[in-house]
Amino acid sequence: MLLLPSISISIPRRRPWGWAWGYRQSYHNFSLSLLQNLSHPRSFNQILSHAIASGVFRDPVVSSKLLYYSLSHDHDFAFSRTLFFQIHKPNVFSWNFMFRAYSRSSFPAETIALYNLMLRNGTLPDNYSFPFVLKACARLSLLHKGREIHSSTLKLGVHLDVFVQNALISAFSSCGAVEAARAVFDMLPALVRDVVSWNSMISGYLQSHRYELALKVFWELLGDGSLSPDEVTLVSALSVCGRLGLLDLGKKIHGLFTGSGFVLDVFVGSSLIDMYSKCGQIEDARKVFDRIPHRNTVCWTSMIAGYAQSDLFKEAIELFREMQIGGFAADAATIACVLSACGHWGALAQGRWIHLYCERNSIEMDLNARNALIGMYSKCGDIQKALEIFHGLTQPDIFSWSAVISGLAMNGESDKALHLFSQMEMISDIRPNEITFLGVLCACNHGGFVDKGLYYFNAMTQIYNLTPGIEHYGCMVDLLGRANLLVEAEKFIRTLPIQPDVVIWRSLLFACRNHGNIELAEFAAKQIEELEPRRCGARVLLSNVYASASRWGDVKRVRKDMATQRIKKQPGCSFVEIDGLVHELFVADRSHPEMGAIYETMISINKALQSKGFDPGILDHQEQ
Repeated sequence: MLLLPSISISIPRRRPWGWAWGYRQSYHNFSLSLLQNLSHPRSFNQILSHAIASGVFRDPVVSSKLLYYSLSHDHDFAFSRTLFFQIHKPNVFSWNFMFRAYSRSSFPAETIALYNLMLRNGTLPDNYSFPFVLKACARLSLLHKGREIHSSTLKLGVHLDVFVQNALISAFSSCGAVEAARAVFDMLPALVRDVVSWNSMISGYLQSHRYELALKVFWELLGDGSLSPDEVTLVSALSVCGRLGLLDLGKKIHGLFTGSGFVLDVFVGSSLIDMYSKCGQIEDARKVFDRIPHRNTVCWTSMIAGYAQSDLFKEAIELFREMQIGGFAADAATIACVLSACGHWGALAQGRWIHLYCERNSIEMDLNARNALIGMYSKCGDIQKALEIFHGLTQPDIFSWSAVISGLAMNGESDKALHLFSQMEMISDIRPNEITFLGVLCACNHGGFVDKGLYYFNAMTQIYNLTPGIEHYGCMVDLLGRANLLVEAEKFIRTLPIQPDVVIWRSLLFACRNHGNIELAEFAAKQIEELEPRRCGARVLLSNVYASASRWGDVKRVRKDMATQRIKKQPGCSFVEIDGLVHELFVADRSHPEMGAIYETMISINKALQSKGFDPGILDHQEQ
């Protein structure tokens, strides 16, 4: 809603035209030339007062110039807004200045309100008006207004103006109407299109996650031949390569950057880091990072995110420390990435320090960063702190709900997780997604709620129209297996609409080991061996099943087959955090500097177990 200003400026009556002309003309030129060299707002106020008192302010050229200067130096637009409403009949330039300012501000809705007011006042927009208004439509996701403006561009004959059409493509794309954006793009003659038109269309497909179509437009641009891709085009193409895992094409685009003389700036460098990280080439990503001459926060965040996505959580946290030592200020995106690494690595003390670091340095934690905090505390076992942060959110989104439901599930609070999910279902504007249901199914799994698990699994498709993924199927197999419903678990696997992966078969094999079903364990192990012939996991689990049944001959046979095929068991690894430092401990690894103290502690633990009548050698025997 457009609120009329409460401040008023008194504009005197104009003197007779003949008297004022010579003075007006000379002051007009004088005032405008002064505006170009103003160094203090007080000088502007003097010129403005003189213009109002003399009546020159009524000249639309003078008033629009004064308004332009005011908008350029008025951060909250309060004075400029008042000034605008004192213009008797604002010309289109004055309207456009207001559109431009508000479309870029924190109040884009004011652009739409002013546009509607302009139409009611009988002033027609021009080709400079539409891009600013469409920018506001994009920021507010006002698709209906965008369509209305599209009709106006056709009526006013600016449908061939490339700036207007590019703004339409971007607005439709931002509003999720990528087909409408493509229709505008196709209607724009090839000779009129510029590289921004192509970039806007590629970006539109990227925003709608239609990466193959984005790549197709990129190839069309290259095949067109009349235009050369610019830096923005190639960065968008790199984004497509990262999401589709097209490493070879990504490397070729990297070569295009080098061959075309583009500077490895923070924009290009961050995009290359992201592409290589998503394609699994973290070493190449690090090489790019090291070559960027003038890094900024975005570069550091991209590299930290790359390490976290590659499960190199230790490296992500260490790089964050380097960032702090280098004097670079972290932002909310950086914090979200490093908190994710802390959560996966179990580094609770470091996660707490980062939380405190944000508070001490007044880093504005957006919702994504707060969701990362919930995930970190949940994964590190401090579920009460996670709940405290969640309940402190003013408007939690679906990711907030999913994070806290999953956190409760993994910390054994199954009933609370399901209760929270029921509360979420009653909120009209929050709809569960696939990640939410994975947390719900995990809660049913850890709580042993078979009937509830089956209900929620069916609700995914029947109530919420969601398609279960391999993780949901794996969770259901684990749920049935834990309940010793092994036959039902096998039937469930056989009826899957997708090919079961090793995780699903491994869940069944674990259940068979726990419940002593040797025949089904052998079948599950065989399926795993077909999918992963060179890995030892299934064979080790199967030998443990045989050991549990005291079938030592079969244990020996499995181990012999592993030796014949030169399949070695991967050493086990565990993490422990002491005084904020996470230690990695591998089986048979003596490289840790405190190994002597570790062995002394283990011997003390074994003696304590033996004193209670437990023989620790049983565990070693089962693993042989």
